Amino acid sequence: MKPLDRQLFKHLDWVMLLLLLVISALALVNLYSSSHAGEDLGASSLFYKQFFFFGVGLGVILVLQLFEYQRIAKTGWILYVMVLLLLVYTWFFVESVSGAQRWIDLGLFNLQPSEPAKLVLILVLTCCYASGPVVSGGYRLQDMVKPIALTIIPFGLILIQPDLGTALIVATIFISMTLFVRLRWSTLATLSGIAVTCIFIGWKFLLKPYQRKRIETFLNPEADPANHGYQILQSKIAVGSGELFGKGFLKGTQGHLNFLPERHTDFAFAVWGEEWGFAGALFFLSCYFFMLAWGVHVAMTARDRCGSILAFGCVSLIFWQAVINLFMIMGFLPVVGVPLPLFSYGGSSVLTNMVAIGILMNVRLQSNLPNR
Repeated sequence: MKPLDRQLFKHLDWVMLLLLLVISALALVNLYSSSHAGEDLGASSLFYKQFFFFGVGLGVILVLQLFEYQRIAKTGWILYVMVLLLLVYTWFFVESVSGAQRWIDLGLFNLQPSEPAKLVLILVLTCCYASGPVVSGGYRLQDMVKPIALTIIPFGLILIQPDLGTALIVATIFISMTLFVRLRWSTLATLSGIAVTCIFIGWKFLLKPYQRKRIETFLNPEADPANHGYQILQSKIAVGSGELFGKGFLKGTQGHLNFLPERHTDFAFAVWGEEWGFAGALFFLSCYFFMLAWGVHVAMTARDRCGSILAFGCVSLIFWQAVINLFMIMGFLPVVGVPLPLFSYGGSSVLTNMVAIGILMNVRLQSNLPNR
C-alpha cells in the first residue's frame, strides 16, 4: 500500500477518469429519462440508487490506486472461492425470479454473484498466465488445463441459473485473454474443435426452450412479432425513430409509452438513441470507443507482463459486454440479457465494471510512477 502523496495525484490516470465521469453522467441522464414517472414525481428511486452506486464505485477506484496491481491480482484466488460459494448458494437457496436464480437479497441491494465472477476470473487467469514461464512458440494444450478448469466451473454454475448471456461473457473473456498470451496453432485448432462440439451439445441438450426460441427469433423476429420477437422489433423502432438529432430529452415515445421492455437495463441504449438520435449515439459511442482504446493503450504500455495481461482482461470484460448489448439492441444478435457496462441500471454490474476501470487506472499509475 502506497502513502497518499503528490506522486500518486500527479500520475493518476486522469484521461480514464474523465472518460468514466462523462459516460457515467450520460448514463444517469438516460436513466432519469427511462425511469421518469411524470413531471410531478421527478426522478425515480432507480436514479438515486444508481447515483449511489456510481459514488461508491468512484470511492473504490480511488482506494484501488493505493495498492499495487500485483497484490490485487493475487487476491483473486480468495475471491474466486468466495464467488463460487455465492454461485452455489444462489443455486440451492435463492428463490427463482422470472425463471432464473441470480440475485441474493442483501437488504440495501440485490447482489448478482455472476457479475463479480467475471472480474474475479480475470484476476485468476492473470495469475496463471503471468506467473508461469513464457512458453516458446505459444502455450501447449497441457499448459491450458488449469486455465480451462478455472473457467469451466463458474461458466457452468452461471449457465445453470440459467444466465446464458453472462456465461457467454465468461467464455469470451477466457478466449480473449488466452489469445492475447498466445497459443500454438495446434493448440488453437484442438480447442476450436472442442468448442464447436460443446456448442452442438449445448444446443441439443443444455439450452432451455426459451433460450433456443430467442436465437430462432433473432434469425426471424417478424415470425413472432407479438411475443418473442417483440423486444427486438421495438428496440429497432426506438433507435430508428430517433433519426438524426432525436426526439428530445424525456420525449421518447417507445420508452415512455411502455412499448420498449427493460428500457432501463438491457435496452437502455435504445432509449438514448430515440431521444438523442444518430448524433447523440455517435457522441456516446465515441466516448466509449476512446475509453476502450485508452484501456488497450494501458495494456500495451504496462511495465510488466502481469499488468499487461490484467489490463487487457479488464478491457475485454467491458468490450464484449458492450458489443453484445449494442448488437442485441440493433437486432444483430439474439436477446441474451447482457447489460451495457456503466450505462444500464444495476448495482452489481456498475460496481464490477468500475472496479475493472479502477484496475486499469492502477496499471497506468504504476507504469507512470518512477521506480522506487
